[in-house]
Amino acid sequence: MSDRDPQPVERQLPTEEARDLLALVREIAQREIAPRAAEEEDAGRFPRETFALLSESGLLGLPYPSEYGGGDQPYEVYLQVLEELAAARLTVGLGVSVHTLASYALATYGTKQQQVEHLPAMLGGGLLGAYCLSEPSSGSDAASLRTKAVREGDHWVIDGTKAWITHGGIADFYTVMARTGEDGPRGITAFLVPGDAPGLSGAAPEKKMGLKGSPTAQVHFDGVRVPDDRRIGEEGQGFSIALAALDSGRLGIAACAIGLAQAALDEAVRYATQRRQFGRPVADFQGLRFMIADMATQIEAGRALYLAAARLRDAGRPFAKQAAMAKLHCTDTAMKVTTDAVQIMGGYGYTADFPAERYMREAKVLQIVEGTNQIQRMVIARHVAGPEGR
Repeated sequence: MSDRDPQPVERQLPTEEARDLLALVREIAQREIAPRAAEEEDAGRFPRETFALLSESGLLGLPYPSEYGGGDQPYEVYLQVLEELAAARLTVGLGVSVHTLASYALATYGTKQQQVEHLPAMLGGGLLGAYCLSEPSSGSDAASLRTKAVREGDHWVIDGTKAWITHGGIADFYTVMARTGEDGPRGITAFLVPGDAPGLSGAAPEKKMGLKGSPTAQVHFDGVRVPDDRRIGEEGQGFSIALAALDSGRLGIAACAIGLAQAALDEAVRYATQRRQFGRPVADFQGLRFMIADMATQIEAGRALYLAAARLRDAGRPFAKQAAMAKLHCTDTAMKVTTDAVQIMGGYGYTADFPAERYMREAKVLQIVEGTNQIQRMVIARHVAGPEGR
């Protein structure tokens, strides 16, 4: 390794346990995930065995209580784990983030009995979760969802279709928001639905620009019967549960975006220090040096932003504005950095022989999922300038 090759990220971690945890994650990422990432993404293969390994290693329930199989880790640590996983392969980092999002409702709003019964398998039992809010006709306007749950005795019968569901069709459990009452946000309730429930089916995965190894699909509910003891929270509380989950989930997307951007920067630096033109490495030319400096600065700024939001969350303080800021800045940074990485590498960057073009294709979706960046700007503006139409 030359003195100009990329170095591992220097992390500020709160405990020695956290440092050991990040070392374990890096080892798994370098040994098990990164070497097969390009081939499996090209083939559209979902690495279920990798998620089994992560579950066995205690990495699928990090921010949740250890009494239920979680890792008792603060978000400050959990998000840096996500960043390392996403740098090795975004399908894995994003998948862990979505699983954590899907587990949030039960872990935070479930009864003690529900948590004892379900959380150990969800957090450390090899299960994989999905989060079902969006529908074909309700994306950003999630409160207009149409999937219905009708009560019949001590069961609920769910009918409808969810869309853009990560792990759709392969998940072991789905956290589902369904309408149980009036139109609007107050008529929505949350349910924990098993993946093998009769009447539940996944459509063919969407054919996407990137993240081909991560299945995104519609999920159909055709008379799916769910006992009332799988209702999470009170009737009509589902939309507030969904929004609270998304505040935390946006931090996960931010961390994944910075991991992807860091991988792109490392690839660009590696190429620029080895590629020679006019008798010297192209990294010696000021135009590229300034690009690299800007890329590195934006990544560091994004990392600081998502960690600041995570520390607010860990302290029990409001963090919704900062989560929206982190999601906005970090995903925009990922798009810019990955695009610049392709530019630095020239024609080679545009070929599938190098991962830069894959990073650029993958970055785009991060500006869309879990609230588009236009929605994030609306959220931030409401916090700063107050609600519209006052």
